[in-house]
Amino acid sequence: MRIVVAGGGLIGARHIAHVLDHPKFDLVGVIDPDPKVRAVAPVASFDCIEAVDVPVDGIIIATPTDLHAANAETAAERGWHMVIEKPVASTLEQADSIVAAVEHAGVVALVGHHRRYHPKVGALKELLDTGQIGTTVLASMIWAVRKPDEYFDVPWRAGRAGSPIMINLVHELDLLRYLFGDLIHVSGFGSSALRGQGRIESGGVTLGFANGTVATLAFADTSPSPWGFEAGTGENPNIGTTNQDMLWITGTKGAISFPSLTLWGEAKDWSQAAQPSKISCAEGVPLVAQLEHFADVVAGRAAPLIDARDAAKTLAATLQIEAALMGDRTQ
Repeated sequence: MRIVVAGGGLIGARHIAHVLDHPKFDLVGVIDPDPKVRAVAPVASFDCIEAVDVPVDGIIIATPTDLHAANAETAAERGWHMVIEKPVASTLEQADSIVAAVEHAGVVALVGHHRRYHPKVGALKELLDTGQIGTTVLASMIWAVRKPDEYFDVPWRAGRAGSPIMINLVHELDLLRYLFGDLIHVSGFGSSALRGQGRIESGGVTLGFANGTVATLAFADTSPSPWGFEAGTGENPNIGTTNQDMLWITGTKGAISFPSLTLWGEAKDWSQAAQPSKISCAEGVPLVAQLEHFADVVAGRAAPLIDARDAAKTLAATLQIEAALMGDRTQ
């Protein structure tokens, strides 16, 4: 499968490396307006999608979010299948335009909520779906890191768009949606007090799901900690690995912590101590699994794990959280 990658930033560079390393894929181009990025591209480089003049089967769109819709529409017009980095778009209107474009063109569009492809997430979902801890009741999640100051030297990250809500929290929210289903309630409080750039830096959110599960989500990009999906799983080479749990779920028959997949059971009520056991799980790289799934969907061998319509629901919930936290925060 002949692939071009649009965007050579942090996540784009990881996509480029994985496509280069995979025997089933051929990286035929890198698209980026920055001459410095194009100068170090390992294959042919182009400053825009329209300039690509080599045969292409699919594109990975890893550009800033506000460019996703325009890039996806152009790719669809060219008949390219696509993986669009999360979030699918900046607005629901843009997400709708992507859905319309790909459906009109008859191409595949997956959205890069790649945590759904992590083997341990798959094991956790199966455990919950098969009722091994009963009916889910509560979930508590922490994502806390300190991003280096130079991270915000990129112009688009300097303002509100650089908030972890749309960059990072969207991942956590999609994971919770994947595990628990439709979201029916959002409330929270945010803070932008430390770096003082007017963007939400930290906060806490309470989420209510249609199945009755209540979840809390605490996040910060100003606080070095051992707790977070990337730190716990080691899936992102740019973030230090701690192997610590960051998600705790309780049910009517037991509980589980993630990513250690420690299952707590054998207690009928508070008079008995719950006993731990570990669920075994194979290792794997989510971005590679996503890439392989992309090929399977294009070939008709699999249904999309998350398409643009599903990703638009995660976007809607994330925008709702952003609005709630922007309206109720410390400066």
